[in-house]
Amino acid sequence: MIDKKNILIGVTGGIAAYKVVEVASRLKKSGANVRVMMTSAATEFVSPRTFQEITGNAVFVEMFGDAAHFHVAHIALADFADMVLIAPATANFLAKAAHGIADDLLTTTILAFDREILIAPSMNTKMFENPATQANLEILKSRGMKILEPATGNLACGISGKGRLPEPVDICAAIEKIFTGTVLSGKKILVTAGGTVEAIDPVRYIGNRSSGRMGFEIAKAALSAGAEVILISGKSELAPPKNLKFVKTESAIEMREAVLKDFDSVDAVIMSAAVADYRVKNPAAQKIKKSAETLTLELVKNPDILKELGNLKKSQVLVGFAAETQNILEYANKKLVEKNLDFIVANDVTAEGAGFNVSTNIASIIWRGGEVENFPKMSKAELAEKIIERVADLLNKDKKFFPMNDNQ
Repeated sequence: MIDKKNILIGVTGGIAAYKVVEVASRLKKSGANVRVMMTSAATEFVSPRTFQEITGNAVFVEMFGDAAHFHVAHIALADFADMVLIAPATANFLAKAAHGIADDLLTTTILAFDREILIAPSMNTKMFENPATQANLEILKSRGMKILEPATGNLACGISGKGRLPEPVDICAAIEKIFTGTVLSGKKILVTAGGTVEAIDPVRYIGNRSSGRMGFEIAKAALSAGAEVILISGKSELAPPKNLKFVKTESAIEMREAVLKDFDSVDAVIMSAAVADYRVKNPAAQKIKKSAETLTLELVKNPDILKELGNLKKSQVLVGFAAETQNILEYANKKLVEKNLDFIVANDVTAEGAGFNVSTNIASIIWRGGEVENFPKMSKAELAEKIIERVADLLNKDKKFFPMNDNQ
């Protein structure tokens, strides 16, 4: 979710400034475009050249010293950023930001910025706990700024207490949460998972090898992106994520009824469940005893849930899966067209590291225009994030991932 985001980092004069070098590096490696502003005091701890080499961008310190890059630096920097991180945020910065003081490039830029601001305070414990600092933090919170609580531990001043800058990995996680927590805000997503169970008798059934892991990871990714989620699952041993509506089903008939019940109220459906194509026409009321050398079962077709949704859909985004063993792209593309999908996720379930009952997958996303995105082996959680990114893109019409002609 950080990929292609413009992130502006403000570094103030605290000893923990050295940690922010790693933060900038991690963000850059995640695909973000990173720019750095520093106060004059911050340059006493870390050289601007260090941040310049890490980010590949010029570093800004002086209010009037960077005219070669921008006509009006603080306005241009504010317009550039999708979000601003202030780390480490000193007590002095918190006081100035809380009271609207704009006496350097950093504080002036903050006043011109109207999107997400994440502040990571770092200072001596007594300074952090001082009523003035706490009051300033409350003011900033009331204005919608997010405060990342300091960690507790050994401080540079020689004492142990609350005031340490959180570790770079935790700061980056907080930044990612800001983006992932809003991309599907206000949207309702229905996800199916697991394999359906088609009864032969009260004991036996026809089933498949699906564990449900892919669908459960998609549901988690949708939750992380801020969506309201309905997870409809067939047979699976996995525990459902919290904070969603969970519907347990067994047969394809039951899953169809559950999906249709909520279909009209959702913005997108991601059908990752392995739905049985056939069911036993007349399941036995009692356990079938082993007597004859052979047993003949008459099978009838199950309803094609995905095709039915494709015929019914209005504005919903509809995503299907194609778990194949041969002619992967050919079969997946045929399914994409026949079932009126927005895109389809295809994979070869016989490939090592893909398919059922493993934590990884190797997949391709095929779009309506014939475009194909091929992904290397990755965890199912990572693939779930890729899928949710593209669903969000379609719903928000951001055009970051999905191919779209100008007249569409």
